[in-house]
Amino acid sequence: MPRGRVDIDALPARVADHSIAVPSAMPVSEFPTLLALYMRRIRASAAGIASEIGMSREAVNNWRHGDALPSRRHRDKVLACARYLRLSEAETDGLLGAGGFEPEFPAESALGAAAPPAAVRAVLDRLDGLQPYPILMLLSQAHLGQPPQREALLDAARRRYGGDCVWHLQPPYSLGGDARDYFAAIGLQCGLTGIGSDFDFEAALAQRLRSGARLFCLVSRFEQGDPVQREVLAGILRSLSEMYSGCLHLLICGGAALADLKYRGGDLSLLNIATAEHWPELGVEEVHAMAARRQLPCSDATRVLRLAGGHPLLVDAVLALLAAEPGADDDALESRLSSHAPLWPGWLAVLEPIEARPTIADWLQRTRLVPARPYLIDPLLRALFWSNLIVARPHREGAWLEWRCAAIRRAGLTVLEQISSGPA
Repeated sequence: MPRGRVDIDALPARVADHSIAVPSAMPVSEFPTLLALYMRRIRASAAGIASEIGMSREAVNNWRHGDALPSRRHRDKVLACARYLRLSEAETDGLLGAGGFEPEFPAESALGAAAPPAAVRAVLDRLDGLQPYPILMLLSQAHLGQPPQREALLDAARRRYGGDCVWHLQPPYSLGGDARDYFAAIGLQCGLTGIGSDFDFEAALAQRLRSGARLFCLVSRFEQGDPVQREVLAGILRSLSEMYSGCLHLLICGGAALADLKYRGGDLSLLNIATAEHWPELGVEEVHAMAARRQLPCSDATRVLRLAGGHPLLVDAVLALLAAEPGADDDALESRLSSHAPLWPGWLAVLEPIEARPTIADWLQRTRLVPARPYLIDPLLRALFWSNLIVARPHREGAWLEWRCAAIRRAGLTVLEQISSGPA
């Protein structure tokens, strides 16, 4: 097993700030090269990363210089580092892989742009059918990209709308930037030059729309960056959507923060007229694609989905377990999956507050929790949902929130027992 690899049987726990020293005879890992590259790209300091991920500056410098690799229990630290460095889903999985860890977005890397799955086609068909404003807000839980299958989505959009009529907007991450820098960055993403203000961007976009051609605009990570400039951008997109009805097709993607903006940020008028939906659940097609990427057999994709509950990380883990133990029964597999290390950071986060534990302990005794709603008012339910531990599923009496699968529920019980027996 490569150094840093998370063992599916290992039960994670909080450990001291340490790394694994790299012996002189060990081949040089790509991890320090990638980390140094991504740090230079945004001028990130070791001290800044250390403060963000809860480690020492010396430990981060050891990673960057190749003097040590992350400890096998530090996957969550590397993932937090990737978020701080603003890495894409593919870059995040690349950094994790270089450190010997399992991917965070296995479904994303398994599905290429050459043959977009049914979910991608369905999203574009849904957007086409929205009237009078083709504005779709697409929400996705943890371990899926934002949006999931982004390259497949953009490639399918280019075939449908034409290559020159597809834009991808990612608002700058930095807070406190002025309007000139903000809209200059967005203009460059759209292939526009000479953008020095919000007015310049609006005028350039309006000029494109006046031709009458449909323009597809994917806006990912809309919730990030400066809130003042984000509101200006929202106002521009709203105004032009109304002026050129049916010409500007907007697909706005994100997760928990975007849902909060939709339902709690009434000042963002663009989101008030957007149709909100969730990314479709993984299906048989996606399971076979993930198995093909790993070069693993998959004789029963339906069983894989049932055991994993459609959770991307667990689908990947089930495929690996079935390849190693093809005769294992469901109970044995669920027991192994409940110890899958990447599940634990989400559980530790929601169970950290002592006051949350009695409520979650009660929920863990049930298969169904509460009826599903468009927006979850309860902060604990929101945390469980966006961590991808619970899911809304249809029943005869309506949609209910329930645990994604038995393995996730068993993991929650184990984490709750261990965290409750430790120091308060």
